[in-house]
Amino acid sequence: MHSVLSWYATGGVYSASKAAIWSQTNTLRLKLLPRGITVTGLHVGYVDTDMTASLDVAKIAPSDVAAKALDGIESGAYEVLVDEISQRVRGALSAPLEQLYPELAK
Repeated sequence: MHSVLSWYATGGVYSASKAAIWSQTNTLRLKLLPRGITVTGLHVGYVDTDMTASLDVAKIAPSDVAAKALDGIESGAYEVLVDEISQRVRGALSAPLEQLYPELAK
């Protein structure tokens, strides 16, 4: 279980730990491939859980996360980008850094 913060460094140490998990997932995926074992990474923004209860932001229901995860695994997806923010941030990784972090623009 990753987070959109795997790719978006606004979460401090939390972002760094999620980025490490993303890297480890890619490593495991390649390492286990010869044994016929697949690894699916699940990326999501805010999920409606106790951890995000105090945040006044749009959140996805845990049941929707689970359904999308299972659909992705069933289809053989390497990554499941559960919500729009995960899709948008993942797509921005190939763009100039200033697009993801406008504060860097001079």
